[in-house]
This record gives sequence, structure tokens and C-alpha cells, in this order.
Amino acid sequence: MEVLHKRIIFVGGKGGVGKSSSAAAIAWKLAKEGNKTLLISTDPAHNVGDIFQTTIGGKIKKLANSLYGLEIDPEIETESYIRSVKENIQGVVHVGMIEEVNRQLDTAKASPGADEAALFDKLISIILEEGNQFDKLIFDTAPTGHTIRLLTLPELMGIWIEGLLKKRKKTNDNYSQLLNDGAPVEDPIYDVLHERQLRFSKAREILLDQQQTGFLFVLNPERLPILETKKAIDLLGQYHLLVDTVIINKVLPENVDGTFYKRRKEHEQQYMKLIHEYFQDQNKVIIPLFTEDITSMEQLEKMNSFL
Repeated sequence: MEVLHKRIIFVGGKGGVGKSSSAAAIAWKLAKEGNKTLLISTDPAHNVGDIFQTTIGGKIKKLANSLYGLEIDPEIETESYIRSVKENIQGVVHVGMIEEVNRQLDTAKASPGADEAALFDKLISIILEEGNQFDKLIFDTAPTGHTIRLLTLPELMGIWIEGLLKKRKKTNDNYSQLLNDGAPVEDPIYDVLHERQLRFSKAREILLDQQQTGFLFVLNPERLPILETKKAIDLLGQYHLLVDTVIINKVLPENVDGTFYKRRKEHEQQYMKLIHEYFQDQNKVIIPLFTEDITSMEQLEKMNSFL
């Protein structure tokens, strides 16, 4: 798998297709090859800890030689995100307005998109800062819709902040001309927005760098996972995020016994043809259906042999 040579790998897919198992197998394989690897779960279900039979949580935890894990909790990150915004506005907002602004921010915690914004802030922090301690970063992302919103945020929020900066600059320029004799106005809010714009820009640059970052989706040879993955890959492509690999998981062996499994295999072969038709531009990795669920490092070894 050529995608394994990249420093940052995002593993996406519909819920229940074996996404977390695939991310864990990839991380385990890379760690065994001597890469200091961080496996990050952004999926609220957090199956990674179950696979390694341990509790991971929100702090980096060693799982094995060269392998570390981290589970990002959206609720905790949202709390942290709102708290940092409150700290940023101290001394900027009029004292009489602080209480009302804080109330509005507390209300914003429950607003649509708050979790994604906070999650993305943490993701940027990992990529730009904490990630420098590791050779490989493997992201086990939430189900497909959340993944798309997460990965398209750099462009969407970058545009939004650019608009805010232009309005802010225009206001400051008018203020300078009218009330400040043309002297520049100190504006802490502008500085904060500008700093965030630079972070979003840097994160977007890294996500778009095909030498550094790879995207793969996991699917099963079934109708809904195939259609959902096709839509996801097409949508990410509109944001220039190119998915280079698909893992086709839980494929029945060629020689199956019994009428039920033979009919199921015939049905599956039709979907395999559809997969090859839909994903011509992606590398395809086939992993068979195992007799047991992937719930231990020994079983991850089975998956590794197909990667």
C-alpha cells in the first residue's frame, strides 16, 4: 500500500465496515516497522481502545513499542474551545458586555457545527504541534458524513475568516481616518483572527500535500457502503482532497461451502465488479472475512498480512 509511505493517513468509511480495525492494523504495522506512530480516534464511538483491550482517553497513551493512542472527545474539546475563546476576548470586549458575551458563547456550545469546529481545532493542533513528535499520524475518523465536514472545514472556515478580516480591516481603516488622525488602530481581535487564518491555511496546505497526507476509505462489498464511499470520494475531490486507496473489507473466501454462502458469494461478486468500476482511480486492497472479530493484537496480525 503506497499510502503507508505518507506521514499522515486519514481512514474513513461508513459505520460498521471495519474502519477502526483497519486504522488499528495500519498503525500496528507501521509501528512494528520502527515508525513512532500515533493512532488518533475522532470517532465518538471510540472502538480503538476495545481493539487494544485498554482504556485510552484524551491523553496520549503508549499501546505497544513505537505505538501510541489518543481518543478525542468532541464534548471535552468543545468545552476547551469555548474556554479559549472566552480567554481571547478578555480585555477586548467592554467589561459591561463580558457577561452577555459569555452567555452567548455557552449557548453556542449546543449549536450545530460546534463539535466539528472544536474537533478540527484539536486536529490542527495535533498536525501542527504534537505531530512533530511522531513519524506517522493515523486518524480513525467518525462515519463518512462527519469525516467530510471535518476535512472540508479548512477551506470553509478559511473563507469565512477571510471575510471577517476584510470587514474588520475596513472598520479599522475608517476608524483611523475619522478618529485617530490616520494612525493604525491596535486591534487584538484582528490579530487573533489573522493567527487562526494562518493556522487554517497551514493545515489546508498539509492536507492537500499528497507527499505528506493520504486518504483511504474502508467499505464492504455491499450496495450502501459502495454508494456512500463513491459520494464521499467525489465530494472530497471537489475540495482537491484525493482519496488514493480503498480497503474492501470482509470479502468472502473464493471457496465457500453451502448453498447460502455460494449464493452470497455470487451476489458479492456483482458488487466487486461495481467497486472496480466506481473506484478505477484508487488502489484497492482486499481483506477477507475472518472467522472472528478483530479484537486483539494477534488478530490485527491477520489483517496486516493483507496490507
